[in-house]
Amino acid sequence: MKLTASAVAQFAAGHGLPIQKPQSLKAPEAQEAIRDAAAEVLVVAAYGLLLPPAVLAIPGKGCLNIHASLLPRWRGAAPIQRALLAGDTVTGISIMQMDAGLDTGPVLLEKPLSIGPRETTGSLTDALAALGAAAIVEGLSRLDELAPCPQDPAGVTYAPKITKGEARIDWSEAAEAIERQIRAFNPVPGAETMFRGEALKVWEAEPGPGSGPPGTVLEAANGRIRVACGIGSLFLRILQRAGGRRLEAADYLSGTPLALGAVLGQNPLASA
Repeated sequence: MKLTASAVAQFAAGHGLPIQKPQSLKAPEAQEAIRDAAAEVLVVAAYGLLLPPAVLAIPGKGCLNIHASLLPRWRGAAPIQRALLAGDTVTGISIMQMDAGLDTGPVLLEKPLSIGPRETTGSLTDALAALGAAAIVEGLSRLDELAPCPQDPAGVTYAPKITKGEARIDWSEAAEAIERQIRAFNPVPGAETMFRGEALKVWEAEPGPGSGPPGTVLEAANGRIRVACGIGSLFLRILQRAGGRRLEAADYLSGTPLALGAVLGQNPLASA
């Protein structure tokens, strides 16, 4: 819970590179600092805000954004989570020329990346960060030869910012959809349900057979916890009580016995 410098800022400080941390790029002094750098090109990574037109016009070769999707799919703030939620099997990195819109500029370079069946936002972010670093180095080295490719309006989808409410598990959904939700919200904010009046986070799960009223515990023995969904069921592999640590199902059952028929989800007074 301590404010710390980003990895980029720490690297820059360690190598004697100047660092600017303006609250807004709309401020005249912030724009003047960018002009004083006399850079040919400006690179944006995980910035989260639109660049003002005055900033876009400063570098002679434009402003490049490292975006974690294959544009025009998943424009916006949360492309990695949205790709996992949607069940996409491929994502990637787009090096795009920025304009005044939200990820609307032409694409200079794309690097696809397959999404594994157990991929989480955490693991996929790490993979895309490495791919994005390599892609921007290539893009900058080939900048004069890369042809800007306009995005196809027919393929546009948006990836709005994740809200905490989206992490609440709806057991009436299909098991496969809930499993994707769990992976998409790992590590932040963590998919959760309610049990005995408190939040219970689910960090890893696997679809399984069986049916019953959504949220009902179908199995809770021999280290296995299986819960009914709207379609199919879900084995809960790793769980975490409020204020506790992450536990495998067997360890969770050792400290919190569950009875068949206990209900997770909407009823906070469900008991085992």
